This record gives sequence, structure tokens and C-alpha cells, in this order.
Amino acid sequence: MSDAELRNQLIRMLTVQQAHMGLEDAVRNFPSKDFNTRPPNVEYTFWHLLEHLRITQWDILDYCRNSNYKSIEWPREYWPAKDAMTDAAGWQHTLDQFRSDLAELVAIVKNPQTDLFAPIPHGYDGHNILREILVVADHNAYHIGEFGILRQVVKNW
Repeated sequence: MSDAELRNQLIRMLTVQQAHMGLEDAVRNFPSKDFNTRPPNVEYTFWHLLEHLRITQWDILDYCRNSNYKSIEWPREYWPAKDAMTDAAGWQHTLDQFRSDLAELVAIVKNPQTDLFAPIPHGYDGHNILREILVVADHNAYHIGEFGILRQVVKNW
């Protein structure tokens, strides 16, 4: 596989609905009355789940590009506080920031100066950009699918 094809495939993993639902489909027509709803037997709300996606993706983006990266505490800092709530503006901010950070990750992959295989200089042993992009794609697909299933559980789809 050529370098260009690898980059194209990575970008598609991040941005194109393929073998899983994408974020835009998952959140389409989401009722505002359920932003702060906790589905049965779940410790977090729909917004908490989106915030977790945003925070995790942002953290990986920061890890990839910030030589002064400081890891955040798992799991506490990867989720909003259990009692945190949002409104329409907060919901939209979460979605906008998620999309913006995703665009930054895509830009990193598109940049021909990015060596996908080189170890991240300030990173953990063996971590490179390729690994981090795969982690983001996997994590996003997992939780976006979860979001869709939980929508069905609370019957708001």
C-alpha cells in the first residue's frame, strides 16, 4: 500500500460512514429533552457520552501535536462530572469542538510531512501517529454505536 493510499484509508476511517454509524447520523434530530437523560442501568447521560468522545479525541490530538503534553487522569478527566448537565448551547459546543478536533486530526494525516510511523518524540514507547489515528477511529466507532443503541433503549429515535 502506498503512503497516499494509507493516508486516504485513515482519513476515510475517521470521516466516512463505512461499517459503522457516523456521528452525524447518531445525533441527527436528537431531542433536547434527552441531553441529560441517563438511560436505564447507565451511569452517564447522552451528553456525558458525547463529552467523553470529545475529551478523548482532544486528548489524543494534544498528545500527537504538543511536545509539552501532560496526560489527563483516567478515568476521571475523560468524563464530565456525574452531576454535570448541559443545555442546547453546551450540546452544540461539544459537537462543534468534536468536529473541529477531528478536522485537525485529518489535517495531520493529510500533511505529507507527517511521518505516520515515526515514534512520537514525547510519547510513550512505540506510539506513533498511525497508532493514535487508529485508536481515535476505534474509540469513536465504539461509543457512537453505543450512543445509537442507547437512543433505541430510551425510544427517542
